[in-house]
Amino acid sequence: MKNRATLVAIATTISLTVLSSCSKDDMGDMPMGKNIDYPAAYVVNGESATVSVIKLSDNTVSETFDIMNSGGNMVMWPHHIYSHQNHLAIGVPGMDLSAGHSGGMAGMKGRILIMDAVKGTVLKDIETPAMNHNAVYSPDGTEIWTTQMAMDGKVLVYDANTYAVKNTIAVGEDPAEVTFSMDGTKAYVCNGGSGTVSVINPSTKSVVATLTVGDDPVGAWPATNGKMYVDNEASQTISVIDVATNAVTETISLGFMPGYAAHNASKNELWVTDPMNGKVHYWNWDNGMSMWMHAGVFDAGAGAHAIVFTQDGNIAYVTNQESNTVSVVNVSSHAVTKTLNVGKKPNGILIKM
Repeated sequence: MKNRATLVAIATTISLTVLSSCSKDDMGDMPMGKNIDYPAAYVVNGESATVSVIKLSDNTVSETFDIMNSGGNMVMWPHHIYSHQNHLAIGVPGMDLSAGHSGGMAGMKGRILIMDAVKGTVLKDIETPAMNHNAVYSPDGTEIWTTQMAMDGKVLVYDANTYAVKNTIAVGEDPAEVTFSMDGTKAYVCNGGSGTVSVINPSTKSVVATLTVGDDPVGAWPATNGKMYVDNEASQTISVIDVATNAVTETISLGFMPGYAAHNASKNELWVTDPMNGKVHYWNWDNGMSMWMHAGVFDAGAGAHAIVFTQDGNIAYVTNQESNTVSVVNVSSHAVTKTLNVGKKPNGILIKM
């Protein structure tokens, strides 16, 4: 009995030592140890295949999710990110698109990663038949939409619960981003090879209009003012689409290749990144002339790309692909107040409250 008691004591000591060691060194890296229950910005780092989490209350990088070896599969060059409730959807084209978004690679497949936004775990890894730019939830969260970059461009619509393909929608050549209008009544697909935007009825899954825009359109970015802002990389312009009428109402000449366009509703400003020069330009709406007027420019970081605003519109976050940073910007003063180091080639960013 004495020997048995001694063995039990030794075993207990070893177990406690192992548990103590795990809690100190390993538990922090385990997905179950993460609990993102606070307002945060999620940044997709393309080259390092990670997701950086920025805590909005103090603008610090609080967590980093490593997604490179998701489910045993190698994840290369994750791109843009969208969310619905506590789920994240990340498009994985499999190649670096930081220098430009034109064209896909024949025979190359794409991926969609579905993640738990709170725990940082990958819930589903979906392989798509061809390269994709992004994966976005439908406004009601029941579907996931993604494009297929090919000469015979398509949009695939997945069931968000079963992850089975529900619909295939034919669009233009080499489609890039698919996005939804703020009111959720229309989906927009930028066809880079066609210089057009396909407008889709989300209920019927039918193309209701095809609009001619600039050369090499990448994304139609939604705004609360009933417009969509299309960044045309090759023609260096922004096409403004009226959601209600399906008409291009204005074309803004930039003089630089745009990376992203974002509308700030509270300030009624249009921001466009200039990746080649690491700057952000902004426009004010002129009521008298009924057009956007260039109002200024400020430095962000090398390879300035995606923009997201806080709900009140007072703070902006800009991903800088070449400096591996995120700029925190005071919207009123257009001044960078903080620069955060994240992973390599940060690209897509979203805010989740």
